[in-house]
Amino acid sequence: MSISASIGRRRGSRRGMKRSTRETLFFYVCISPWIIGFVVFTAVPMFSSLYLSFTDWDSFQKPNWVGLGNYAKALTADPLFWKVLRNTFYYAIVSVPVSLLIALYLSNLLSHDFRGKRIYRTIIYLPSLVPLVAAGLIFKWLLKPDDGPVNALLGLFGIKGPAWLLDANWVIPAIILLSIWQVGGGTILLISAINGVPKELYEAAEIDGAGHYRLFWSITFPMITPILFFNLVTGIIGAFQVFDQVYILTQGGPDNASQMMVPYIYTSAFKDFHMGYASALAWILFVIIMVISAAVLKSSDAWVFYESEVKK
Repeated sequence: MSISASIGRRRGSRRGMKRSTRETLFFYVCISPWIIGFVVFTAVPMFSSLYLSFTDWDSFQKPNWVGLGNYAKALTADPLFWKVLRNTFYYAIVSVPVSLLIALYLSNLLSHDFRGKRIYRTIIYLPSLVPLVAAGLIFKWLLKPDDGPVNALLGLFGIKGPAWLLDANWVIPAIILLSIWQVGGGTILLISAINGVPKELYEAAEIDGAGHYRLFWSITFPMITPILFFNLVTGIIGAFQVFDQVYILTQGGPDNASQMMVPYIYTSAFKDFHMGYASALAWILFVIIMVISAAVLKSSDAWVFYESEVKK
């Protein structure tokens, strides 16, 4: 009996190993399209651009190795780089917090029960469905200095509207307005998070005499911080990679007053044919985004609350 049992266990073990191997192979077959796509369209271009960032290449001739020359050029010999970087930080520092605050306010407002709330939610969300090219063309018309609707509206109150896209002082605020107009996506996520807060918490707090202000800051806000954190990180990444809005509205003008990092990389690569320098700029931007994202991630320990964990 012991010998037959041992043989049976070995056969069962072999069958189990074969089944496990088949399942593993089937798993890799299923995910192979993603793996192939990642390698071909992401990993290979990334490592290629890293190599090109150390070369001088015009997209036609053989790359010429220059080492850290492109990085030195960006940091010490290209004054436009620092202007572009300032513009990008200006846009990100203003647009991300303002968009978050507006989304938080709207989500808290639209999470209550009142007549027509679904209509208002739809109105808020619709701009985020408009393609950026179409949205840029709409705003280009809205912000026309002479006969644009925005300046016409300001004129009704006796305010002379600025030239917006033609004024170096107002062009980035105009682009920020476009980003705020499309705040509906983040708002919908926050509404879902607010609706997911357990009602018992509100009922217990109301029994203790908590008002609307205390309910929001002591219950609603901590419970939705994971979604706020998600919106913050994705907002930062999106703000530093802004391209369509700038390209459609201003193409970096006037006098590079609205030029951002990604449009500048595009111009360097495909208009000036400085592919090596553009690759170096792309990796500098990558490092900046990674450092800021890591700092935000590190700060999340202090203000992001997850229901499944207990804060010390």
